[in-house]
Amino acid sequence: MPFVEFLTDPAVWASFLALSAMEIVLGIDNVVFISVMVQRLPKDQQLMARRIGLSLALIFRVIMLGFIAWFIRMTTPIFSVGDYAFSWRDLILLAGGLFLLVKGTREIHVGIEGENGENGGNVVVQSLAAAIVQIAIIDLVFSVDSIITAVGMAEHVEVMIAAVMVAIAVMYFASGPVSAFIERHPTTKMLALSFLLLIGAALVADAFHFHIPRGYIYFAMAFSAVVEIINVLAMRRRRSAKEQAKHATKG
Repeated sequence: MPFVEFLTDPAVWASFLALSAMEIVLGIDNVVFISVMVQRLPKDQQLMARRIGLSLALIFRVIMLGFIAWFIRMTTPIFSVGDYAFSWRDLILLAGGLFLLVKGTREIHVGIEGENGENGGNVVVQSLAAAIVQIAIIDLVFSVDSIITAVGMAEHVEVMIAAVMVAIAVMYFASGPVSAFIERHPTTKMLALSFLLLIGAALVADAFHFHIPRGYIYFAMAFSAVVEIINVLAMRRRRSAKEQAKHATKG
């Protein structure tokens, strides 16, 4: 298709907008994980970790799109265990889901008990390299679902790459405010870690061909987030009322 005709084709723009929206929704998982991971880094390294993590997410997705013919074959079963036939995609989702379950559980333990089981305040700061490696692993896992969605919703690789770039840009601008909110309100970190456990369980279920509609998961996450925001606002009001009462007493 000629370039000008390609850009003026309504079907191309429709698939681009639909795929961009879907990629942004699928990127919520990535944003939550990166926001949690950077919390244990020094302040001056958090922005760098987010940039590197999202750059890796973009690189993985573009590379996969460049090998679509091979990537589609990843859904072909390679072996069976009982009634379950596993493909490379299933194995990647299973490994990623288990990783999220272990990571989420460990982070919750460290946040409550501390690194050595002494207290919740004794949280060891991890290295930038360790954070980037873990972000890269999960980027790879999330990229699998992202590209499979792209292949199913668009016909042109150019449209897929453009939609992925838009989604990564949105994730980049969203990750900063999300990370800052989690840092200002420590209780939300436990909520974010619970989201990781939920996402991990969904990935494991997908690996065993038991698909949990993402709409249910995202609704649960959104509902919990709204409740937490209401709690945060209520706490602010109580603190403000206490401060006003103190000033009134002193006056």
